Amino acid sequence: MGTQEAINNIIRLVGGQDNINNVWHCMTRLRFDLVDDNKVDQGAIKALPGVLGAQLQSDQFQIVIGPKVNSWYEQMLTVLGKAPQGETHIKGRKSLVSMFMDTVSGVFGPIVPAIAGAGMIKGLLAGLIALKVVSAKSDTVVVIDLIASGVFYFLPFFLAVSAAKIFKTNEYLAAAVAACLMYPSLIDAAKALAAHQEGAVSAFWLLNALPVSVFNYASSVIPVIFSILALSYIHRWVDRIMPDVLKTVFTPTLTLFLGALAALVIIGPIGIWLGKALAFFIQGLFGISASFAGLVVGAIRPVAILTGMHHAMTPIALQNFSEHGYDMLMPMMFMANMAIAGSTFAIWRISKNRQERTVTLSAAISALLGITEPALFGVLTRYKKAFIAATVASSLASAFIAFFGVRLYGYILSSIFSLPAYIGPYFVFALSGVAMALVLSFLLTTVLVGKDAVE
Repeated sequence: MGTQEAINNIIRLVGGQDNINNVWHCMTRLRFDLVDDNKVDQGAIKALPGVLGAQLQSDQFQIVIGPKVNSWYEQMLTVLGKAPQGETHIKGRKSLVSMFMDTVSGVFGPIVPAIAGAGMIKGLLAGLIALKVVSAKSDTVVVIDLIASGVFYFLPFFLAVSAAKIFKTNEYLAAAVAACLMYPSLIDAAKALAAHQEGAVSAFWLLNALPVSVFNYASSVIPVIFSILALSYIHRWVDRIMPDVLKTVFTPTLTLFLGALAALVIIGPIGIWLGKALAFFIQGLFGISASFAGLVVGAIRPVAILTGMHHAMTPIALQNFSEHGYDMLMPMMFMANMAIAGSTFAIWRISKNRQERTVTLSAAISALLGITEPALFGVLTRYKKAFIAATVASSLASAFIAFFGVRLYGYILSSIFSLPAYIGPYFVFALSGVAMALVLSFLLTTVLVGKDAVE
């Protein structure tokens, strides 16, 4: 049986084309959002040549293909005639959280290889700097850092293209909207405003009527994803009302103009202000109790990374270094990273598929080195109980170190190589917190997910 025949059988065995609400893929799996899961014949699908496994997980039906998954996906779209429209059918039993997690998983899945590769390089570089193998000011660090940081700095472009595939809109128009958010005039104005330079502006005014707020959208997540979601609706609306004779030129023109305006004027600023609200909330928690702040910050940190709002915590830490000479927030970020790593290592240990284990191990090591996106988006969004386990471990470990006053005296990436920066009176408690985060998340994930849940 060839690949094409196997794909035809998969479509038939999941209930036919009419039962497919949406289909996408991550690094190793075809992922289906089906109208009726009861129509699936899992046993027959698992027996197909080239299929490594199949399971129903987090309201998705997943078929493990391995490294050839993209080729299978493209051939499946050819058979289906077009990519299924995700909004055609909506399962009543699917919660908003599940829909959000599915969307995040779908958007980030295809770009995990780029994130994982860059994250590994970035984490290793941080370790070499912390161990003083290389000088932080050397040209070598500059070159390696630009290789590692480029993906994260220009993350909006990657997200825009991936989100366009999920939301079924033009990928190049999506990239154009991301380019508007990343244009140097906007980013430079945001940097000037942050530095309180003379003549800095907080907004540009379009026709003296519409304010385009000045923000730095580099590395942002939520503003871009929701901007492309809005673009998909704008594109369909414009295409519907535009006369056929004008569609070729004026549909993309009007779509880009309206989509970019929506991103710059409404959606982008809302995403940024959500992050700022989170930062203000965290500052208030420390005023109540450091331990309570640790409990809350540790709990929200994984979610904040997932939504891209974690960058709002960085200015608070930098301000603490400036005012007090130390910071207690970044150690909590460290605990969250270690908890995420621990849960991902647990998924790796109980996983039965060789390809899946390879991908998961890479993500776990990356999280251990301070880059958690591959673990979160590539692994933990697929296993909600593992995500919960990481959140609980992060919260308890953060509360523990906050109770003993663990603090950091200089800004550094929150990786296992950051431990030398904690050497001092609080080092033993920082070390204990790391052990707690790793062990607790590992054990909780093992218990909650279970061996039979990971195939």
